[in-house]
Amino acid sequence: MLYLLDGFTDGRSITLLLYDEESRSIVKFRDDDYKPYFLTSLTLSSREEEAIKHFNCEVSTVKKQDLFTGSEKELAKIELEDPSLLSIVPKYFREKWECNVPYLLSYIYDQGLVFGIPYKLSGDFLKPQCRISRDLRSDFLERFSEIRRKDPNKFIMLKEFFLACSQPIPHISLKKLGIDANLDYEKIYLAFLLSRVANLPLTTALESRRVSMWIKSILHFYLRRENILIPTASELMRGERPRSIPGGLTFPPKTGTYFNTVVVDFESLYPSIIDVYNLSYETVNCSHPECRENNVPETSNHVCLKKRGVYSILIGALKDLRIHWFKPLAKDASIMPEERRLAEAASRLLKLILVSCYGVTVRIPGLSQPALAETITAYGRYVLKETWRLAESGGLHPLYGDTDSLFLDNPQDEQVRWLIRRVKEEFNLDLAIDKVFSVCVLPKAMKAYFGVRKDGTPEIKGLMALKSNSPPFIRKVFMRCVKELVDVKNWAEFEEAKKRIQRIVDEAIEDLKAGRIPLEDLAYQVKIHESLNGRFMTAEPMSQPYQCAIQLEDQGIKVAHGSLVSFVKVKPFMYRGKRYTVKPLIFAKLHEVNIEDYIRNLRSSLDQIFKPMSISLNGKQKVTLADFI
Repeated sequence: MLYLLDGFTDGRSITLLLYDEESRSIVKFRDDDYKPYFLTSLTLSSREEEAIKHFNCEVSTVKKQDLFTGSEKELAKIELEDPSLLSIVPKYFREKWECNVPYLLSYIYDQGLVFGIPYKLSGDFLKPQCRISRDLRSDFLERFSEIRRKDPNKFIMLKEFFLACSQPIPHISLKKLGIDANLDYEKIYLAFLLSRVANLPLTTALESRRVSMWIKSILHFYLRRENILIPTASELMRGERPRSIPGGLTFPPKTGTYFNTVVVDFESLYPSIIDVYNLSYETVNCSHPECRENNVPETSNHVCLKKRGVYSILIGALKDLRIHWFKPLAKDASIMPEERRLAEAASRLLKLILVSCYGVTVRIPGLSQPALAETITAYGRYVLKETWRLAESGGLHPLYGDTDSLFLDNPQDEQVRWLIRRVKEEFNLDLAIDKVFSVCVLPKAMKAYFGVRKDGTPEIKGLMALKSNSPPFIRKVFMRCVKELVDVKNWAEFEEAKKRIQRIVDEAIEDLKAGRIPLEDLAYQVKIHESLNGRFMTAEPMSQPYQCAIQLEDQGIKVAHGSLVSFVKVKPFMYRGKRYTVKPLIFAKLHEVNIEDYIRNLRSSLDQIFKPMSISLNGKQKVTLADFI
């Protein structure tokens, strides 16, 4: 079999590179007949006709379906002699479409080819050879039978993605493609999957980190094969300008310490909303009068009830493939460990695409549409709010909610199962248990919590103590405190753990005052993001990383953009006529350390997590009138 891996252009000629697994060689397939083109309106101005003559273009008439109206429209197809003219000739035309589709991809889309899958050369044609076993086909059809019955358009794409992803991966030396890299099998496997899903050359799939490019290729390939005109970036905007889009909903945390906290979250919330609520470029604020009553919560938008949206079909199919195939496969103990590992890798790849499906609608030209982005997050807020209400109506006690998850206080197993069922019935969305904390601490700060899982694993999010540039001293004290909570199962054990935590902090402060903490453990590490003659040099007071950088430079140690500098906070001193508060680690002395600054930073870092636990880090606690109110 021949695997379509890559291609290149030489003038108008297109050469595809296919890997022959049997002979382990690269086979070239050349096409000299295909021509680069763009589309324009059928009525040409005199200036446009002159450009056609000047550049020796060929003109023909084609019919395309309009994405927004669904109507068929006749357009002029302008074929060029060389792909380099695609960046020149369209400038002479008032209206132009599809001139920004890369020439190689344009050819692939029009020929209905897919990178990464096996083919057979039959004369001048490449015939796909995608096959799967009878058992695998049966499993697939059984698992997705409901989608096949209720959503045939999505099922078609789901089946195609599944078929492409289920093909074997050929054993190939990447040097044959000019890639001089020693990559493990998992990376090659993922590159083939991305190549097949996004229809991109294997070399691009190996090197590209631009998820927006992947999504754009998925969309463009679908539109081309369905003979739908690819809209321009301005057409996708539907007359709007870029604007700020309200984000996800966050419920303020009910500050405190809790036992047996169950965290439930929506599986792929935004992709699921795009799928379930039929959200696409052409379905949000469609032109059908009868759809205007299908209002989107908290907005003036409405969603089409008559037509299945293109974006909804594609994102929905990828979401279902991840959630209902690769994700369960990654946890299937009946298959080989290697198969589980690859399924987990495939799930991660699809998740990367899916988590970006909302963001690209906000800010990426050619994919952005404010009304679509606004509708996605509006439904997200609505669903979380209604799920909170459902939980309370069922006797559950939600403690905190953020975008796609809820923290539930000590629920019964049946209560959680009931909530999951109700959410599926009400919204057709999948709610699942994400994690269970034996101890969970919620501070006042949003998007921050500390929890200890049932197996004793700590999980920390959004807390100052674990900032990447925090000195090891603070991080070590924090982790020692965390360990004291690992085995806590009830309030009595919790009270004892609080006392031990207080002693750990007190001892750390005593060690600091006594000079027993090595300077290396007090060092902050920060990257220099601007040159030393930039605006940070004149700022008052000067940023501490730049104070450090100047001192290093003065001693002949080069500091460039991107350099990592290590410094210690010291007692203030004058340097170059300015007040400095840090010294480079290599120059600092223990007696110079600003002890009070470190104590203050330690307490403020730990306070977010320990204050809700009623642990005082400020010495003796004063009793005030407020304590009795």
